Amino acid sequence: MRRRGATLLAGTVLLAVLVVLAWQVKVPYVELGPGPTFDTLGQDHGQDVIQISGAPTSTSTGQLRMVTVGVQDQITLAEALRGWLSGDTAVVPREVIYPPDQTTAQVNQQNEEDFQASQNSAETAALRALGYPVQVTVAAVTAGAPAAGRLLTGDVITSVDGQKVTSAGSLTALIRARPAGTALAFGYSRDGAAGTTTITAVRDDSGVPRVGIQIEQKQPSPIKIKISLNDVGGPSAGLMFALGIIDKVQPADLTGGLHIAGTGTIDDDGAVGAIGGIGEKLRGARRDTATVFLVPAPNCAEAVASAVPGLELVKVATLDEALAALDTLRGKGTPPLCTAR
Repeated sequence: MRRRGATLLAGTVLLAVLVVLAWQVKVPYVELGPGPTFDTLGQDHGQDVIQISGAPTSTSTGQLRMVTVGVQDQITLAEALRGWLSGDTAVVPREVIYPPDQTTAQVNQQNEEDFQASQNSAETAALRALGYPVQVTVAAVTAGAPAAGRLLTGDVITSVDGQKVTSAGSLTALIRARPAGTALAFGYSRDGAAGTTTITAVRDDSGVPRVGIQIEQKQPSPIKIKISLNDVGGPSAGLMFALGIIDKVQPADLTGGLHIAGTGTIDDDGAVGAIGGIGEKLRGARRDTATVFLVPAPNCAEAVASAVPGLELVKVATLDEALAALDTLRGKGTPPLCTAR
């Protein structure tokens, strides 16, 4: 009897030790959960998230919320087990968020840079939608290059082989789309007069077709934009920033009184790209009263698999599609929705 009691006591003590250790021992995992959301039409720390000068602004009755994923690092074994059993969070290997060849500080710095880049592209795409096109100008021409004597500093390049140049990135892509040695028809504007010229691209030392110009992207506009948001990183707020800028500048209320959330990267041409953490972002949006969620087209299948009751999943691939979807919602119609395929 004494032996049985001693065994029971020893087992109880061992269990207690294991429980204590489970709450103390760190594991190489992070826990992902719904992070805070921010109304891009509202305020953060007493300041407008989007501040506009140089143009009249309007107010909206609804919301355009950007969403985030909360990351808890340095979790214990017990916290990891709790997260695995929970339906509200995900536990993933730490290297998924913090690659082993980068420090935490380096990852955070990259997230800050991505966040700033997303703001810049959001501003460019929004101003384009508001009627202020991008101009890609020639900043310099390399002596002896194919473009020498054909393009001049200050020329605005408008097209390549009949395709419109909408940004610096689109010009680069158009030049690289054809093999070196191909004659390309450039449309341009010089001192307000339109012109065309033919330039044959050559292959540089890295094998990339080039014509020998340095370019600069400009977007003349009286509107000045400042985005103020603390402790947020990554590129996934681009779409919602662009929509917020447009909503504040144009008189019409894009929201129609709805609480709309969304996510998605954006480039200068308004293309909306995929993001990570869609499940956590959906739950955060619904928690903060959103009833509509704008989902990047590549994330639609995952969003449907992680769907949250009461949150309509609207599929968007471009800023124009997002604006069209909001117009449909204001008219009480049904925009294109995400499906499982």
